[in-house]
Amino acid sequence: MTMTSDTHEPMIHEDALPGHESELQPKPDWEPRYPGSGRLEGKTALITGADSGIGRATAVLFAREGANVAIAYLCEHDDAEKTRKLCEAEGARAIAVAGDLGEKDFADELVAKVVDTFGGLDILVNNAGEQHPDKDIRDITEEQLRRTFQTNIFSMFFLTQAARPHLKKGSAIINCTSITNYQGSKELLDYSSTKGAITAFTRSLSENLIEDGIRVNGVAPGPIWTPLNPMGGASPEKLKTFGKTRRWAGPASPTRSRRRSCSWPARIPAT
Repeated sequence: MTMTSDTHEPMIHEDALPGHESELQPKPDWEPRYPGSGRLEGKTALITGADSGIGRATAVLFAREGANVAIAYLCEHDDAEKTRKLCEAEGARAIAVAGDLGEKDFADELVAKVVDTFGGLDILVNNAGEQHPDKDIRDITEEQLRRTFQTNIFSMFFLTQAARPHLKKGSAIINCTSITNYQGSKELLDYSSTKGAITAFTRSLSENLIEDGIRVNGVAPGPIWTPLNPMGGASPEKLKTFGKTRRWAGPASPTRSRRRSCSWPARIPAT
């Protein structure tokens, strides 16, 4: 693996079915729709699951507003590289780093890399997640249950713990929960449970950090057309009516069930 000042050559490879936004039809609509006003000038944002979907839209918008952007992603290297170039086209500095956010060591090294590259960290966007549809709770394996919680909620704890020493008054943490936290989803029992945990985590963390002037918010999207759903995150029946009802599953992001087909680098190399 080699590393430059803004990206690295990945050792991670992906097998099985494609899960890339570049191959998704129809294409998602993610472009910012208004000019930037410099509201994030001089800030650095770390956004997880930023290679596609909600994460890409957030990354490009933050870049348009003047932020440096760190793109954390699983192993969709072509999507991540496109997001990085889109951020640079907005005039931002951007890096892309691949790895498993459910592993604490990687979370620690990721934050260290961001701080080393940009000199600090002001905004943490915990967006990455995975989901698996199951019609019967008995079909949810122990491995799947542990993996879903590790990706969706453990990663937020690991990243927040790593970022906390670098956050100061005026910094912000944004956690991506879901409409399923409030409405439920009969085919996404483990996923919906993690989103409920994220909401409780967000509310509690906001109380914990308020005296230090660090803002903590959550967003709860409904159906979002990103690679997560058509590439295994939704049943074929759900895809036929995707986005047409309020009670469908929540936000998508590019980290998904196929993460087990990826092999991970042991460490993030220094610049």
